[in-house]
Amino acid sequence: MNTTSKTVYFDNNATTRVAPEVRDAMEPFFCDLYGNPSSMHFFGGQVARHVERAREEVAAFLNCEPDEVYFTSCATESDNTAIRGSADWYGPSMKVVTTAVEHPAVLQPARRLRALGHEEVELPVDAVGQIDLGALRAALAGTKNALVSVMWANNETGVVFPIREVAEIAKEYGATMHTDAVQVAGKIPIDVRKVPVDMLSISGHKFHAPKGVGVLYLRRGTKIKPFMLGGHQESGRRAGTENVPYIVGLAKACALATAHMADEARALAPLRDRLEAGILAACPNVRVNGDRAHRLPNTLNVSFEYIEGEAIAYRLSDVGICISTGSACASGSLDPSHVIRAMGVPFIAVHGSVRFSLSRYNTMEEVDYVLEKLPPIIRDLRALSPFGPDRDPTTYK
Repeated sequence: MNTTSKTVYFDNNATTRVAPEVRDAMEPFFCDLYGNPSSMHFFGGQVARHVERAREEVAAFLNCEPDEVYFTSCATESDNTAIRGSADWYGPSMKVVTTAVEHPAVLQPARRLRALGHEEVELPVDAVGQIDLGALRAALAGTKNALVSVMWANNETGVVFPIREVAEIAKEYGATMHTDAVQVAGKIPIDVRKVPVDMLSISGHKFHAPKGVGVLYLRRGTKIKPFMLGGHQESGRRAGTENVPYIVGLAKACALATAHMADEARALAPLRDRLEAGILAACPNVRVNGDRAHRLPNTLNVSFEYIEGEAIAYRLSDVGICISTGSACASGSLDPSHVIRAMGVPFIAVHGSVRFSLSRYNTMEEVDYVLEKLPPIIRDLRALSPFGPDRDPTTYK
């Protein structure tokens, strides 16, 4: 329970505040322009034109053609469509190559395909969370039909993968390439003309659009079967009445991101760096998780040794500070983060990982507030912990 009147929201990789400009763009489509865009009458056609204008805005954001943009309900649906739709097209001979640190929206459908008889490979990462491109080549060698699904940036650590090189290797071996680009959207530029992916997923609520709308980019000629069956919407690729207000909101968020992305990155990185430096200076036995040279400007993941990340998050919540211990889609699980474990973080630290993720609405004053409240919480929790540098850490599980 928050015992203060203050809210410092540092959990923006989980979801973001809807931008006022996005809210205003959406409003007419709830009560005025409420027609079904598939209807034949003039009112439906009027709304359909707004959907197509939104598609053009998203296409500009991705630097693709409008007919390569398909609206979905979220990135989880986009990921499932890409993976399961590819498997439905190619059949059981299709090999799936992904990484050990993917979001569950990729790992779970990939593992479902393995259970159904597909060969599936999860590439390991090194101690800073980067993938081995040589391991990718080895996984693709000798394959006839393969789908490579590798995230552009990790949602927990912010580590940015060399996605252009990954895509080029996939093309070299004749594989279909999908990337979950949820965390890079609005933070670093996406250009599918320069990065030769065949499919790409984004989610509106990660960059100041509402929850409940996403996109699957599908390069012309890419072969998949529809995942959502029913009506003819989205050129027969995704059945279901279009969520017009949210589609319009997503398009507005794309336009805002295009206009302000560089400035926001320049503003966010110093906030993150001040937070990181302050934590390292005030709290002993702390490690930064991830490749500090190649990460998103808004994300900091740290492990506090000998204590539990959940306890840190709860104690910070009591003073109005919102952070996470990993993916919001995995909240409720007491298991340590699969991302942090894949990086080989030792027992004494793996349970104590927490993520701070910032947005355009955060301030330096909020960073300083976190730095005021966090160190005494860490000291208190360590005083209560049965583990420590002077005790045997091998029993820490």
